[in-house]
Amino acid sequence: MVTAELAVTTLSAFTLLVMMCGGISVVILQLRCIDTAAAVARQTARGDEAGVTHARSRAPAGAKITVQRRASLVTVTVSVAARPLTDRLVVVPLQARAQVVAEPDTTAPP
Repeated sequence: MVTAELAVTTLSAFTLLVMMCGGISVVILQLRCIDTAAAVARQTARGDEAGVTHARSRAPAGAKITVQRRASLVTVTVSVAARPLTDRLVVVPLQARAQVVAEPDTTAPP
């Protein structure tokens, strides 16, 4: 009887551990989306194309990056579909947005 209880407890603990690891991986992926959105927005507001390329390269795999420029505001949205444990299970849609005020054009005469 003790053996059956130990087996059930061990399987329950293992299942809980796997679910927690999946949750942690989703949180880490969300943080990477936030960092990427902020970096791309900053570099776009500066007008630094090399910096934008570098920031985009650090995005999570499969991420979609959308940049919107208005007169004085740069908005960057990073979205990705996370699959925390395997491709066959649930998909968690993640999205991060950053807005930065565009820097004034320094090449124009005063």
